[in-house]
Amino acid sequence: MKLNILCIGDIVGRPGRRIIADKLKTLVKEYCIDCVIANAENAAGGSGLTPQIYNKLLRYGVNLITLGDHTYRKRDIIPTLETADNIVRPANFPASAARRGAAIYKTGKGPTVAVVALIGRLFMKPGDCPYNLIDRILPPLQQQADVVVVDFHAEATSEKIAMGYHLDGRVSLCFGTHTHVVTADERILPKGTAYITDIGMTGAHDSILGRGVENVLKSFRTQMPFPFEIA
Repeated sequence: MKLNILCIGDIVGRPGRRIIADKLKTLVKEYCIDCVIANAENAAGGSGLTPQIYNKLLRYGVNLITLGDHTYRKRDIIPTLETADNIVRPANFPASAARRGAAIYKTGKGPTVAVVALIGRLFMKPGDCPYNLIDRILPPLQQQADVVVVDFHAEATSEKIAMGYHLDGRVSLCFGTHTHVVTADERILPKGTAYITDIGMTGAHDSILGRGVENVLKSFRTQMPFPFEIA
């Protein structure tokens, strides 16, 4: 059975949320979307997620939410992470970290979609090895879900591409998030897994990765700290 899955890159602040609120339901209807997966780690003021925004995203039509290195930036999301079954933090965070790294959604057609969040280790605060971790948790997910999707939240393109090949033939889709810049390397890997290095962001177009241009530019030019406000 054919499933249409929509994956949404990092939602950045109010502009990103407004796009989701205004456009998502129309896109779901137009393209007969069966499951919507969104990375929301920047949805609250550009860093983190709050329970209120989490609930809004669900009302807008998001089915599964992934997070990344800013998972715990807004600490009031922790109780939601502990109880909700449709939001995931990176699975290779320490085992003692709040909540799950994978979730399963049952589509209206019947088949189930599992999403796994992983975080990279190059140029980022390192977590556990994402390759070993996914090897441990993937077999039971393959038994429970008809489709497995992996959101690899990482900085280095090489690390993301390596993960794509590591998962080739074992998951339906591996997509990257975190850099906020969409890549033009979407492809089907040799063993059948769909792959793209980064799906970009959902936020202000006239910005620097969703932040206001002026202060980011000042910081680069002067090496002085400035608040990076949402564009």
